[in-house]
Amino acid sequence: MIQPVSGLVDFSEGMMSMLLPLGLKGDDSQAQLQDRLQYHPATYEFYLSPADFTTNGWQKLATAIDFVKSSGVQHVVLHQPMKYQGQHVEMATNQQVRPQLYAFLQRSTAMLLDLVQQKGCQVLFHGAYSLTPAEALQQYDSVAEAEDVIWQRLAKIDAAAHDQVMFENSISELFHYGLPASDQKILATNYRLVYDVSHAFIHLHGNNELLQQSLKVLQPQIAHYHLVDSMGLFHDSLPLGVGRIDWRGVLPLLNPQATRIYEIDLADPNNCAEMLASHQYLEKIAEEIK
Repeated sequence: MIQPVSGLVDFSEGMMSMLLPLGLKGDDSQAQLQDRLQYHPATYEFYLSPADFTTNGWQKLATAIDFVKSSGVQHVVLHQPMKYQGQHVEMATNQQVRPQLYAFLQRSTAMLLDLVQQKGCQVLFHGAYSLTPAEALQQYDSVAEAEDVIWQRLAKIDAAAHDQVMFENSISELFHYGLPASDQKILATNYRLVYDVSHAFIHLHGNNELLQQSLKVLQPQIAHYHLVDSMGLFHDSLPLGVGRIDWRGVLPLLNPQATRIYEIDLADPNNCAEMLASHQYLEKIAEEIK
């Protein structure tokens, strides 16, 4: 049973000025809900696991969604599980080559589409994670065929619930944002997008100019942001201000109508201190450039 939130922070004491909307990420455990909700986020993104798709796990998740919404959170986002049995849940998964992973991809997708329409929230799907061309060729005759499968599956998901689904970029060559050609291709779909700033930065090998250009081009279709810093070399999930992303350049380019969360690696999963520090960092920049 989820318990009422206690120990709420008094923002009048100056911990956070809340100039910008606060978005936090966590799972559906009581510990993480208690930790995150005490800061009154505008957005809560549920990081899901395969355990949530069991009978008991599904009921627990549904209860947690209701609790988060009743706590005053305006926007609830569900993130399809990243892994199943140790493998990334890749949109391009071939049924004949990886039948169990494919079955989970399909089942979890169908369950999530049904749930968000019942609960009035949003669901996030990855076009890819870290799928390389070499790995794609282990499942398909060509990289182009694997890419076609991704785009066909995204189109089917979008058609099922356009207003409640969003697609996130990756560092994979098969589905990314950042370069003009890939951005124009995604723009043509009219999909609602999740823009992970660090993923684009890594894919662009740390090029802030191209990152900002991409954020500007895709801004009208971006519905949700993952704000996270990086050195631009690999997936490092750093607090804002620790990496090499130029947040002074990024902040004015964010779609003000989109939701956002801080997706930072935490020293303690039950303490979102690094997310809060990132929020304070961004608010300081907002004060300086307004």
